[in-house]
Amino acid sequence: MGRLFGTDGVRGVANEELTPTLAMELGQAGAYVLTRENEHKPTIMVGCDTRISGDMLANALMAGACSVGANVVYVGVVPTPAVAYLTRKYKVDAGVVISASHNPVEFNGIKFFDGNGYKLPDALEDEIEELIKSGMEGVKFPTGSSVGKIKYRTDAREEYINHAMKAIPVSLEGKKIVVDCAEGAAFYTSVEALKELGASVVAIHNNPDGTNINANCGSTHMEELMARVVYEGADIGLAFDGDADRLLAVDEKGQRVDGDQIMAIVGNHMKNQGILKDNTIVATVMSNLGFFLMGKAHGINIEQTKVGDRYVLERMKEIGANLGGEQSGHIIFLDENTTGDGLLSALHLLQVLVETGKTLSELSSIMEVLPQALVNARVPNHKKESYMEYPEIAEAIEELSGKFAGEGRVLIRPSGTEPLVRVMIEGKDQEQIEREARNLAELIQNVML
Repeated sequence: MGRLFGTDGVRGVANEELTPTLAMELGQAGAYVLTRENEHKPTIMVGCDTRISGDMLANALMAGACSVGANVVYVGVVPTPAVAYLTRKYKVDAGVVISASHNPVEFNGIKFFDGNGYKLPDALEDEIEELIKSGMEGVKFPTGSSVGKIKYRTDAREEYINHAMKAIPVSLEGKKIVVDCAEGAAFYTSVEALKELGASVVAIHNNPDGTNINANCGSTHMEELMARVVYEGADIGLAFDGDADRLLAVDEKGQRVDGDQIMAIVGNHMKNQGILKDNTIVATVMSNLGFFLMGKAHGINIEQTKVGDRYVLERMKEIGANLGGEQSGHIIFLDENTTGDGLLSALHLLQVLVETGKTLSELSSIMEVLPQALVNARVPNHKKESYMEYPEIAEAIEELSGKFAGEGRVLIRPSGTEPLVRVMIEGKDQEQIEREARNLAELIQNVML
C-alpha cells in the first residue's frame, strides 16, 4: 500500500478505493490526532461538494469522529474555502471537506484542515495514516454521554458569502458576468455573491444533481463558457471547479485567462497599491515561463515551490507573502483566507477591472503566455512515483531536456491525486512540443503498464 494521503488529502474512486470503512477510519484517526491536545470535548466541522457519494462518505466519517468522542458540525454542500474560513471563525478544532475537486463524479476525497483553517503538513497526515494502519492502537472509544453528537447547520454558505463581500466590497453595477459553476459547490455561493454586488449574472452549469459535477464544464472544460461570453457580450466569464477552491477566467473576446495571468493581473495591481507584501508572489514550478518574465519586468519577486497549493501555502507562511497560487487557478489570498478560494479570486480580479476601467484582454497582456504542452501518461497508481527507475524513461527525459535547454524546459511529475505521470514541455513551437510531450507520455505509459 502506498501513502494514503496525496497532495490534496485522500482521493480515490468512491466505494471502491475510498470506501465508507476508510472514511470512518479517517474520521476516527483524524479526530483523535487533531484534537488529542484538548482538554475540552473537541468539535469538527464537515462540509462536502455536490457529488452523489458525498452523503455516504460524510456520514461514515462523522460516525467515526463521534466514536472517538468528538462532536461534529455538518454544514452540507459548501465550497472548500468556506469550510476553511468557518473552521477558523468558529474556533472549532478541525475541519474536513468531502470532495474530489475537479475530478469526475466517480472519485471523491477527504481533506483535513487544522483549527486555524490550514491544510495539514505531511507529518500530521502520516500520524493519521499510521494510526489507521495500527488498527487505532491505544485509542479509547467512549460510551454513554461521552460519545460525540452531530449538529446540522444550514446558514454556513450565507456566512461565507458575507465574508467574501466584506473582504472585497467592489460594486459590480453595469458588469455582465457569465459564471460556470461546474455543477459543484459554487452553484449557489458564487451566483448570489455576484448578484448581491450588483452584477448582471448569466449562470451556467448551476443545477447539480449529484452525478453531473465537472461533466464537460467548469475550470477543466471551458469551451462552452468561452463561447457563451462572446454570445452574451459579457465583460468576463468565471469558471470554478467542483469544490470552488480554484478559478479560471475568460476575457470579453472569449480567450482563456489562467491562474498565472490572474496572479499577474491582481499581483501587479496590489503592488501598485502598496499591499503586495515584499512585492512577492509564490508560484510553482508548473507556472508558465512568461509568468516569471513578467515578474522580472514589473519588479515582482516570484518564489517557486513544488506542485500543490499546500506547498505554495507553506512557503507563503514561511516568508510572509500574501499572494500565491498555481496556473490551474488555485490562488491563495492569505489576508482573507487560508486556502485557495475561487470566489475571493473572482472578486479580486473583478476589482481590478472596475478600478482600472480596462478590459480583461487588456489586463491579460501584462504577461505573454509561452507555448506549453501538457500530456498525461496513465500508469498504475502504486508505480507513479518511480518512473525514473526505468532506464528507457530516464534516458528519454535526459535527451529531451537537452533538446530544449536554453529555449524552453521539460518538467515531469507524478500527479498527487490521480494515477498519472504528467509530462509538461515549454518551447517556441507549439506543434513540436505537443508532439514531443505526446511521444514521451506514450513511452512512459507503455513501459510502466
